[in-house]
Amino acid sequence: MRKLKIGNVSLKNRLLLAPLVDVSDLPFRLVCREQGASMAYVEMLNISAILHENEHTGGLMKLDRRDKPSGIQITGKTVEEFEKVVPYVEKFDVVDVNCGCPSIRITDNGSGSFLLKHPDKIADMVRTLKDAGLTTTAKIRLGFKENNVLKVAKAVEKAGADAITVHARLAFHGSDVPADWKWIAKVKKSVGIPVIGNGDVWDGPSAEKMLEVADGAMIARASIGDPAVFERILHYMKTGKEKEFDAGKNMKIFLEYLKLEKANGANMGRIKRVCSKFVRGFGGAAKARERMMRKKTYDEVLSFAKELSRSVQDDASKE
Repeated sequence: MRKLKIGNVSLKNRLLLAPLVDVSDLPFRLVCREQGASMAYVEMLNISAILHENEHTGGLMKLDRRDKPSGIQITGKTVEEFEKVVPYVEKFDVVDVNCGCPSIRITDNGSGSFLLKHPDKIADMVRTLKDAGLTTTAKIRLGFKENNVLKVAKAVEKAGADAITVHARLAFHGSDVPADWKWIAKVKKSVGIPVIGNGDVWDGPSAEKMLEVADGAMIARASIGDPAVFERILHYMKTGKEKEFDAGKNMKIFLEYLKLEKANGANMGRIKRVCSKFVRGFGGAAKARERMMRKKTYDEVLSFAKELSRSVQDDASKE
C-alpha cells in the first residue's frame, strides 16, 4: 500500500483511526497503531474545555513517543476560540477541525456539524490554524440537513487545509443509513488536497473500495473491540485474501489494552464502555460479556479477562 502525506506529515499507510469520543484515548490509540493504523487522533475535544484547562481534557492530550505522528481533533463555535487554542495544540503534528459531530449537546452549542451551515466560518477556523503554522485538516459530513458537501469542501481547501475527511452521511443520519460514497468521489474530483473517506469501512474489501475513491480510509466503529481490523485490512490489500477474525489474538490485544489503561490511570467508566466490545467471536461470548459488565474494579476486569483469554486459547488449541 502506498503512503499518504498530509502537509509535511508522512503516514506509513492510508488507514487512519477515527477520533472516537470515549474510546480513542492513548491506550486504545496505541493498540490500534500496533495493529497497523498509521494515524490516530485524540478524540474530539471542545476548545472551551481545553482553554479552561480541564484536568480530564488535559489528560487526554498527553503525548507519547509511540503515538506518532500525533493528531488531535478539536471543535468550537467561534474563530476567536481557535485563535486562543493555538498554544495548547501546536505540539501536535496534525490538528483536525471537527465539523461533523451530530450530538445535540455539541450542535446546540453551535459547534460540530452545526458548522456545516456556515462554510465561511469553517474556512476562517481552518485559516486561523494554518496562519499559526499548524498542519490542519477538517472532518465534515455531507451536510447538516441538506447536502452542501462540495461547497464546504471547496471552502476548506481554499482556506489552506492540508487534507479533508468526509463522513458520507448527513448530520441527522444514524449508522443505519448507508454511507453514500459517491459523494466522497465527487469531493475528491472537486478539490486538490487529500480526501479521506469515512463511513462503513469494516474489512479488507470495503477498505479497498474506499481507497478507489479516496486517498485514505478512516476506520471508526469497526475498530472498537477489534483493533486487529487494521492488520487484517493491510493483509488483504497485500494478498487479496481476507483473514478471519482471531478471537484468541483479540483477547491478547485486550489484555495489552488493559495494561496500558492501568498505566494511564485506569478510568473505569471508559474501560467498561470499551471492554465488552472485545469479548466476541467465540462460543459463550454473550454470557461472558454479561459477566464482564458486572465487574466493578480494574483488578476484577483484568482477572476475568485473563481467565477468559486462557479459556479462548485452550478452546482454539483443541480445534
